[in-house]
Amino acid sequence: MRLFYLFILVTCFFSCEKKEKPNIILIMTDDQGWGQTGYYNHPVLKTPNLDDMAKNGIRFDRFYASAPVCSPTRASVLTGRSNDRTGVLTHGYALRTQEKTIAQALKKAGYSTGHFGKWHLNGLRGPGVPILKDDNHNPGKFGFDHWFSTTNFFDVNPLMSDNGKFIDFKGSSSKVIFNEALKFIDKNNADNTPFFVVIWDGSPHDPWTANEDDKSVFKDLDNESQNHYGELVAFDRNLGKFRKLIREKGLSKNTIIWFCSDNGGLKGIYPSTVGGLRGNKGSVWEGGIRVPAIIEWPSMIKHKVTDFPASTMDIFPTIADIIGLSKSEMIFPIDGISLLPLFNSNIDKREVHIPFRFNNTGALIDNDFKLVATSLNEMQFELYDLEIDPKESNNIATANPYLFEKLKDKYLEWNLSVNNSVNGKDYPENMVLEQPKPHFWMQDARYEPYLKEFSNRPEYENRIKRGY
Repeated sequence: MRLFYLFILVTCFFSCEKKEKPNIILIMTDDQGWGQTGYYNHPVLKTPNLDDMAKNGIRFDRFYASAPVCSPTRASVLTGRSNDRTGVLTHGYALRTQEKTIAQALKKAGYSTGHFGKWHLNGLRGPGVPILKDDNHNPGKFGFDHWFSTTNFFDVNPLMSDNGKFIDFKGSSSKVIFNEALKFIDKNNADNTPFFVVIWDGSPHDPWTANEDDKSVFKDLDNESQNHYGELVAFDRNLGKFRKLIREKGLSKNTIIWFCSDNGGLKGIYPSTVGGLRGNKGSVWEGGIRVPAIIEWPSMIKHKVTDFPASTMDIFPTIADIIGLSKSEMIFPIDGISLLPLFNSNIDKREVHIPFRFNNTGALIDNDFKLVATSLNEMQFELYDLEIDPKESNNIATANPYLFEKLKDKYLEWNLSVNNSVNGKDYPENMVLEQPKPHFWMQDARYEPYLKEFSNRPEYENRIKRGY
């Protein structure tokens, strides 16, 4: 009898120990601008579920995607590093297999890991198609036990890849991937296993297709704007259902849900997507890189709204700090920092700059000040005070020569370190191993057997005819 009770105690101990690790869910929208939430008083868009999440967690009013386009930001989430370091220079570039990812680290720490939705880190361009099982840059190669993914953006009634098996679905992109993520969560909850879930939606990226009910409230807008905003309505509704089910399963208290967008808002959508900021997707102005973001963790976080500058590069370091991961699980230099001290303290100043490099442009955020490289080739820089000039309309470089030169020197020093990373100096091999070059899947021999079938689908038909 004593042995029986001892067995029960030991089993309980290890079970409780296992469950003490928080579950982690990362949610990202595709092309949702900083101004496109109800809690920022958007003139036409209502997002009651994002608003509710913001009331229960930390709402970041100055959160930055590491780049103004999608693939680079996704690379930063997985690595904690600026995108150029990882080889993901712009959209459609492959993440280097030499990088170490948060999914790999958490898998070693006992987590079950799943990716759901847009991947866009395997070197393929064009509308999202199911990822092939033998793709050597599929999510499984970067630490995900289960992946339910497409190569790029996807919309209604998507064709997805379930660990390499093609499955045709009905419904909006967000409905499909949230439902599949819940199945994965249920399985791991039943096994008492902590889970790491990445949910990367295809909304509101083009081609915009919303159902009639979701876009009906925007009937005074042009057709593209109606569908664009209708997709955000669908995302918000499905986010609400997802959070409700997480609560009903008794998981919400010890589950971190971290939401953000992958880059700034789009041009040509009305009303404005960027909340009056300068620039749009593709630029390092605030409108191109500042995005909505919320962290919810009921057992550890009390509601607050913060102006503390943070970025997608901070996600891996923050989770590593929470879990107690070894630094050996990361590739250095790391450009992000842990935000854990911010969770229940009021920290005013960030000690580490937030750097950006994209094509021939760049930026460096030093709390309220922002250095902008309008041309790295020509060494043209400007300086802005975001506290008094959030729209970046007044270049104060001439009026503040000491600060301007100091930040420029800091940026150029960082830029040199990125060049070293680009050349593979961060890896044990001291070089970059061969990686796939960006190309359209319609021109990829591996997809040739599927072209006839795919040409009957509206999302692929015209692209296959054009060949790009």
